[in-house]
Amino acid sequence: MNTTPISSILSDPALIRRRKWRMLKDKLTKYGMTVGGISIIIAILLIFFYLLYVVFPIFLPAHLEKVRSFKILAPTAGETVYLATEEKSEVGVRFTRQGHAVQFKLDGSQIIADNTLAPVGTTVTSFAVADPATGVVAFGLNDGRAIVVKQKYEITYGGENNVREIKSRLDYPLGEAPLVIDEKGQALLTLDLQLGENSNTFVAVTKDNRLLVSTITKETSFLDDSVSLTRTQGELSLQQAKITHLLLEKEQRVLYAADKDGQVWYISLQDKTAPQILQRVHVVQTFQERITALEFLTGDISLLVGDSSGRITQWFLVRDNNNNNLLTKIREFHDQQSPIVAIAAEERRKGFIAADSSGQVGIYHTTAQRTLLVKPVTEASVAISQLGLAPRADTLLVEDVAGNLHIWAIQNEHPEVSWSTLWNKVWYENYAKPEYLWQSSAATNDFEPKFSLMPLAFGTLKAAFYAMLIAVPIAVFGAIYTAYFMAPSIRRLVKPTIEIMAALPTVILGFLAGLWLAPMLENNLLAMVILFILLPTGVLLFAYVWQWLPKTIRYRVPPGWEAALLMPVVLGLIWWSSLLKEPLETWLFQGDIRHWLTHDLGIRFDQRNALVVGVAMGLAVIPNIFSIAEDAVFSVPKHLTIGSLALGATSWQTMTRVVILTASPGIFSAVMIGMGRAVGETMIVLMATGNTPVMDWNIFEGLRTLAANIAVEMPESEVNGTHFRILFLSALVLFIFTFFFNTLSEVIRQRLRKKYSSL
Repeated sequence: MNTTPISSILSDPALIRRRKWRMLKDKLTKYGMTVGGISIIIAILLIFFYLLYVVFPIFLPAHLEKVRSFKILAPTAGETVYLATEEKSEVGVRFTRQGHAVQFKLDGSQIIADNTLAPVGTTVTSFAVADPATGVVAFGLNDGRAIVVKQKYEITYGGENNVREIKSRLDYPLGEAPLVIDEKGQALLTLDLQLGENSNTFVAVTKDNRLLVSTITKETSFLDDSVSLTRTQGELSLQQAKITHLLLEKEQRVLYAADKDGQVWYISLQDKTAPQILQRVHVVQTFQERITALEFLTGDISLLVGDSSGRITQWFLVRDNNNNNLLTKIREFHDQQSPIVAIAAEERRKGFIAADSSGQVGIYHTTAQRTLLVKPVTEASVAISQLGLAPRADTLLVEDVAGNLHIWAIQNEHPEVSWSTLWNKVWYENYAKPEYLWQSSAATNDFEPKFSLMPLAFGTLKAAFYAMLIAVPIAVFGAIYTAYFMAPSIRRLVKPTIEIMAALPTVILGFLAGLWLAPMLENNLLAMVILFILLPTGVLLFAYVWQWLPKTIRYRVPPGWEAALLMPVVLGLIWWSSLLKEPLETWLFQGDIRHWLTHDLGIRFDQRNALVVGVAMGLAVIPNIFSIAEDAVFSVPKHLTIGSLALGATSWQTMTRVVILTASPGIFSAVMIGMGRAVGETMIVLMATGNTPVMDWNIFEGLRTLAANIAVEMPESEVNGTHFRILFLSALVLFIFTFFFNTLSEVIRQRLRKKYSSL
């Protein structure tokens, strides 16, 4: 018998070294796990703060910074009627009431040119600006004629240091000779024009109160390049109305006129020889107020009306129930209290700047319905007479009634974004009512960006909902059966097989879903519906019949192998569903269930729809939910199940009242992890749907998710642009979604664990 003392055994050098090595490994593991956990938390926080860093600038207000002020150059040229500058904001031009075009350096250092445009012996009675992006303006004369000029800028590089120089010149697109607008020779008191490729339209109110519509067609001879002008004219009597403003949209089909009584006239020019008044609408709130400014928003769809109370309203045509276009008030801004004297619309966005008689300017954006800034820009609140806005909307020219020109730099990078545009319905141009829309880009600058995140968030939840609707019952019930009822030999085969499915690349699943599953489901839609009914019914019927079979037959199947018998049953039900499809579709739906859904029920059917996403993404999510839920059920202590069975409970009672309750924290975690996976899925949704951002629970219609939208549009977005930052905002919303679901699942899991820990 070994009588070695315990103390000598414990003091053995080899045992001491082994114990020290084990303690060292425990400490290394402890600190390694701690460092790893903290590193993960730090990484998540860094991701969150980086997303926040990129997103934050879109919510900053506009900012105005004064650059310089100086007396207007060439004051003898007359009172300014229009101010403009080129993209670099280095050269400006002011057109005057005496018919001059004064081009000057915006630093106030010199006059580049002073051109006299009005013919000798005539007087300028009106002035008009065509589409500001074209640089075309016109002077109306006292003899019924008009002269049209176009301001053009050219950038040249020259000299020893290759210095950049901006040169400006005036062109005459319709010839240098004044054009006859009124054959009677009456003075043109109000004027507007638009030049096009085929026709050019002038609208004018004459001294004897007639509204003229003159169309001038420019034709070039192929033989000698000579140019001839052909003119047609329409006329409308205004009777006692006093027109103060005219606006002709650039398609030359619609004319708006404002009168001194606060009305805007909507006039159709479909037939320019016979203009037709379609609507008169009172656009000011009281009869004492007057229209003081009238301008188009970029694109010439919306009308901006400034009045004597400081209010600015936006109007555009909306089709009513009788299919008539009516001028409708959409939104208003009333952050300025003095009469609006000038409105300058941005050339490339749906924003504008308004000036009032107290020397203040306001920066606004219509779609976002944001007032970004209201600020005085003249000294001692001197009234503003003219506004000029650079094409990039980064420089503002302000002329006051005292003859001073003020140059201001504008910082206003992301005016399109507001809470309402992101999450509320917005009334966009050419739409009959406010809607949730995502449409981030188009071919022209006239486009109104639509940045609503609601369709994307809705699509994300819709895709996750249908995926979980398919995945949760299959995965959870399959996990319970596998862990509790299935024979160990089959379980060792089934569990690894399903877990291997989690390693399938989602791009492969998306590829198969888009190219194979979507057409297959479309062609076998009725068979799928029949299968959803037959499969659970058939399985339950088989189970019922099985329990009434003789014991000699039932006992031949080892316990836990019953699921293998269901395989031929399931295959048979699938085959039977495919056989029933054609006769039932012919009998009930005239041979085409898709046509019946669309035309009889009004349910839109797209080939790539939420059903395809639900099936494909459900298959991708099932392995995750199954594996975690199966481990949770299998890990229930055996003494609980043995004790329950020993007390007389059946296997089913033990499973429902003991096993599931004990495993509920793990099952719930499995479901929520699957939910997080479904919310963040990208490639399956991208390839298996039409990728259309619509808000409809229709299972046969497509969708677009936040993750898929980021994947599609991020490569096309301008770095640090509004679109780019909103995509990062989408990522931040997706981050918050997953964080919310994970936090919620952990809270509920802990409560379930605490509640059932006493079992």
